[in-house]
Amino acid sequence: MTAEPTPQTHTALRQGALGVAGIVFLVLAAVAPLTGIVVVASLVIAFGNGGGAPVSFFLVAVILLLFAVGYAQMSKQLVNAGGFYAFVVKGLGRTGGLIAGLIATLGYNFFVVGTIGTSGFFMQTIIAQLTGLDIHWLVWGLLSIAVCFVLARIGVDFSSKVLGVCLVLEVSMLVVFDISVLIRTGYSFEAFSPEAVFSGSLPIGLLLAATGFLGFEATALFSEEAKQPLRTIPRATYTAITAIGVILGVTTWAVVSAIGVAKAGQTANDHLANGDLIFSIAQTYLGGPLTTVMEILLLVSLFAAMLAFHNSATRYLYALGRARILPHAFARTRAGGAPQIAGIVQAGFAAVVAVIFFLAGANPITQIVPAMLGFGTLSVLILQGLAALSIVVYFRRRNDGRWWSTFIAPGIGFLGIAAIAILAMFNFNIVAGSEELWINLLPLLLVLAVIGGVVYAQYLKRSRRAVYDGLSADLEQFSTR
Repeated sequence: MTAEPTPQTHTALRQGALGVAGIVFLVLAAVAPLTGIVVVASLVIAFGNGGGAPVSFFLVAVILLLFAVGYAQMSKQLVNAGGFYAFVVKGLGRTGGLIAGLIATLGYNFFVVGTIGTSGFFMQTIIAQLTGLDIHWLVWGLLSIAVCFVLARIGVDFSSKVLGVCLVLEVSMLVVFDISVLIRTGYSFEAFSPEAVFSGSLPIGLLLAATGFLGFEATALFSEEAKQPLRTIPRATYTAITAIGVILGVTTWAVVSAIGVAKAGQTANDHLANGDLIFSIAQTYLGGPLTTVMEILLLVSLFAAMLAFHNSATRYLYALGRARILPHAFARTRAGGAPQIAGIVQAGFAAVVAVIFFLAGANPITQIVPAMLGFGTLSVLILQGLAALSIVVYFRRRNDGRWWSTFIAPGIGFLGIAAIAILAMFNFNIVAGSEELWINLLPLLLVLAVIGGVVYAQYLKRSRRAVYDGLSADLEQFSTR
């Protein structure tokens, strides 16, 4: 009598599922270009350097492209689903990597909670406006994360196809807007004059513009699922940063040109309360019907961002589970390669936190979204800075002779990212868009992550040496050197 076969436990992601385009779709969907214009660009114009806002986006793109030079070299040394956590282990050691992993996990999971609030709020508002069907934001938000969870379980390649369609639609709308402004008004080169660039606050402009690029670092998270990762990941990173810079920079240029460069800052401030700066301009340059389409595509953009961030947060949980920092069950995958337990935990965590906020009577757009997205923004900026420093340290320890690609370019990138991260820390009320005390105390969670990471690393080193050693072994297992 033969024993019943036990179900096979899968712990591997699906290899070869993503090409350059698939990864770029996943990354740009997280960036959500239309959301970036409606929300981020409006804030850069209002709080940053007004009519000079396009330059803020272009400068941030240059800083990140310099970082990407070293990032590309590091990507050739390491293929791992842990993303920047894995980079930091390579450069700053196991304790540094553990801290980075905790910061990344906090940041990305809080991002998803924020997208539930954003998506729920705008779905309730826009759908009620267009159809008269007024359903509470929490219902829409929870429905959205449930759909994201189902799509993610089908597989990352399927997610990339869905996100690709979403991305093409929203970018197409922005291109139509840009062309309409170009034909009817033209683009004003006054936006690049010193008077415009240094009007208002350029540092705050750079800080807020950097939030429009958050998500590009997710290219590394999908390296184990990429086709020919040694080439795919660097190409996807360069493509993603360039595309984000062009889309946000050029469209912001169109916006300030349509308003008038000199009065752009004041006009943006006047529209802050209703958040309708872009839609008000669209009424003139696109007309009512296309503006309505833009509002609908905003919902698509928000959903795409939620799906992309859910995929990213899930892979951090998966990577830390595989390294046994978190429960090893998090490393379990479905037969198709999608993280199984990590996906359930991530979606469940986001839904539960959103419900807690609802029960506490929090307003989604003035409390949940600023708190969660602001904290996620700061977390990812610090993560990017740690990764940039790790790249420089790693190659200096190896006495690498390629000074430009392994020291100068990533070093300048690190200084730029570090400056933006410090600005974010000391201007967190602006990043989070709130003066509430409990929101402005959220950065203390990062301090706890650092302390907790150091303490946990020492505990592992003394009491669970195999797990501590495995922080590096897990990376080397997937190294392709």
